Amino acid sequence: MGERVIVGLSGGVDSAVAALLLVRAGHDVHGLHMSNWEEDEAGHCSAAADFKAAQSVARELGIPLHRVSFAAEYRERVFADFLAGYAAGHTPNPDVLCNREVKFGVCLEYARRLGGQRYATGHYARIDRAGGRPRLLRARDRAKDQCYFLQQVPAAALTAVEFPLGELSKGEVRELARRAGLPVHDRPDSTGICFIGERPFRAFLGGYLAARPGPIETPAGARLGTHDGLAFHTIGQRQGLKVGGRAGHPEAPWYVATKDLGRNALVVVQGHEHPLLMAASFTVERVAWLAAPTGPTLECGVQVRHRSADVPCTAAIDAGHVTVTPRAPIRALAAGQYAAFFAGEECLGGGVIIGVATAASRPAVAPAPQPAAAAAAAATCAPAAARAT
Repeated sequence: MGERVIVGLSGGVDSAVAALLLVRAGHDVHGLHMSNWEEDEAGHCSAAADFKAAQSVARELGIPLHRVSFAAEYRERVFADFLAGYAAGHTPNPDVLCNREVKFGVCLEYARRLGGQRYATGHYARIDRAGGRPRLLRARDRAKDQCYFLQQVPAAALTAVEFPLGELSKGEVRELARRAGLPVHDRPDSTGICFIGERPFRAFLGGYLAARPGPIETPAGARLGTHDGLAFHTIGQRQGLKVGGRAGHPEAPWYVATKDLGRNALVVVQGHEHPLLMAASFTVERVAWLAAPTGPTLECGVQVRHRSADVPCTAAIDAGHVTVTPRAPIRALAAGQYAAFFAGEECLGGGVIIGVATAASRPAVAPAPQPAAAAAAAATCAPAAARAT
């Protein structure tokens, strides 16, 4: 039998087919089901159903299934950062941190303790080791590619990782599962932020961050209404502002353009491509490089959202941060989002956007959440639960 491979078995079709392919390749495959969140009394958590689905897959494949909880690590390393980011007016992405800290952090270490020589997941990405170092490459199915979420995974972790689905499309994955008789072949994909589940995002966030009302204004300072808290809004947002139909203004949608943290004011504009919505440059910090740049500037592509197209850019690299100038303005960038850098198909790494200079503004660097703030946010978390990552 081949080497032992531990597969992160989530209960979904992607990880099930990853395990199937490794079994067919003759490896000694073990499944590992992790949970990262407490059970939810309100019924939003699918952890129990996910585990049952993982059990059914393991039985069908005839492989052992291990179960472990990383709820404490997730709350400390991911959720605290998430809350601190929103409290600071940012728009954080917990899935990127979850991959770095949990799935390819503590979970990878646990897989090694189980005797795993390799660790595999159902992510849509590829790894090329031909040049002596692991190169993270986009999946063949560009619509499903998940390199954006893997940008912060250390290269050292990737040396032990396999992505069996990297060459497949989603349709091919479901067909493989159906033909193999896997009971999850038609199970729906999970959507949204992992721990929130199907509940409204604003209601979830309101359980942790207190409302702090303030004015909704035009860039000229005209008051249009009142918001419940800057944390409940993000740049580019259109829905839920309740400022339509104002005298002296055209009948056109309003969009969140900026957050004035000092005055607790939400600034809104009309026009989908208003200059205040278009980023001419932005600053990235906490950059993790998978392929370190060899000079002070880098001509590459930058991706600022999952499934968004790469935008050609110049990245000026300085100690501790990168200043990115895209060839074309990028709409609705928010501090807290991640930016991933690419050279063709290869993900070079990425980091957190901390400041944006729009076509109508000077650069404004948003204050980064401090470790003490993150720790305080974690300490005040009330018991809540949602879907496991």
